[in-house]
Amino acid sequence: MPQTGNRDTGKGNAAGLTRREYLRMVGKASAAGAVGGMAVLGGLPLERAVHAQGTEILKIGLVGCGGRGTGAAADALRADPQTKLVAMGDLFPEKLQSSRRHLQTLFGDRVDVPQDRAFLGFEAYRHVIECSDVVLLALPTFFHPHYLKAAVEAGRHVFCEKIHAVDAPGVRMVLEAAELAKKKGLSIVSGLAWRYDVGVQETMKRVHDGAIGQIVAIEEICNTGFLRSVPRRPEWTEMEYQLRDWYNFFWLACDLPGLNMVHNLDKAAWAMHDEPPLRCWGMGGRQARIGPQYGDAWDHFAAVFEYANGVKLFGYCRQQDGTATEISDRFYGTEGRCDLLRNRIEGKVNWQYQGPPCNRFELEQAALLQSIRSGKPINNGLYMARSSLMAIMMTWAGYTGQVITWEQALASNRVIAPQRLALDADPPTKPDAQGNYPMPTPGITRFE
Repeated sequence: MPQTGNRDTGKGNAAGLTRREYLRMVGKASAAGAVGGMAVLGGLPLERAVHAQGTEILKIGLVGCGGRGTGAAADALRADPQTKLVAMGDLFPEKLQSSRRHLQTLFGDRVDVPQDRAFLGFEAYRHVIECSDVVLLALPTFFHPHYLKAAVEAGRHVFCEKIHAVDAPGVRMVLEAAELAKKKGLSIVSGLAWRYDVGVQETMKRVHDGAIGQIVAIEEICNTGFLRSVPRRPEWTEMEYQLRDWYNFFWLACDLPGLNMVHNLDKAAWAMHDEPPLRCWGMGGRQARIGPQYGDAWDHFAAVFEYANGVKLFGYCRQQDGTATEISDRFYGTEGRCDLLRNRIEGKVNWQYQGPPCNRFELEQAALLQSIRSGKPINNGLYMARSSLMAIMMTWAGYTGQVITWEQALASNRVIAPQRLALDADPPTKPDAQGNYPMPTPGITRFE
């Protein structure tokens, strides 16, 4: 029987995944996109597909109690008054406690998470899944595909934050989970929230209906200031430090394309009807965010994706303080152009969305919960996997300086994982004697 409560601190957790087990479970993939499994993190004993009706209470479980997870839980509770948060899980007790206090302040007794349903450690996700009808996943990206698959295997509906994998074996795991969810009649909703924004939906519908003619080029920009950097504490192990500062480590976040550029790539993919690109090439590096406090993350990337019909997607992301900032999605067609975030089309057709503003984060939760109540599942699995793979391609095109094809990317067996999951274990990347982390070198680093 699994342990309950918050006794598991995660230190020396022998139930964690070894790299050898990971490789054995994932298996080899074909270029056609075969999907591998990871039974080590799945196989929960209880399976229950939930189809709530009317005023039936839906029990929500949260795995990952940082800002994104707390926000997702709040959005779900706002989106459907017949929901309760009944279980929470995190690696770190102060994060769970802070999140629970905040949510209780907002929602009172609808946050019903006593101490025996407040789970800590690397096994916390299992216990949260057992307690819940709907599972919200908002963790460092490395964990998303594994926990998603475990939740679906257990018969739970899932909201999974972006990005959804850091490597191709993880992408294939997302595809496998999505296929299993279809068979079980379960909903999977992605944290790629722009797909639920009403103004963006209305604008994209017109693009798809031909308002700008045939798309010939797409420009995606995500330029902002510095990411956060969590100061190291002497009592932390290297693994704990990296998990707490996960934005700055590739194995946990997939660098800038995974952290935030994936939203832009997803909107471009949506404009292209989620057709995969043929190939990608790119460049990047770090110029301003220099030093061990920034892990092994870069601070700028640029990439070009090429499609079979000749369309090119130009993507740029940068996180450097003191530089010009811009977040935009622009589509150029044979008969006009679209500024997606401004909900504007110009050219042969001139149109501007005039509707009220919306909360896309709450709307994605409302869609998930309504799909459960209606018995009409939503499954975002295909596009969330494909958009994640595009972010992985952009990252590795920069790291290697090579052209990476879609088939090559999807068939990759490169696994980014520690030997075992425990706070006293070694992470995949470790600092040298001066505290600096190894960095990829274009022209030398290879994509496998």
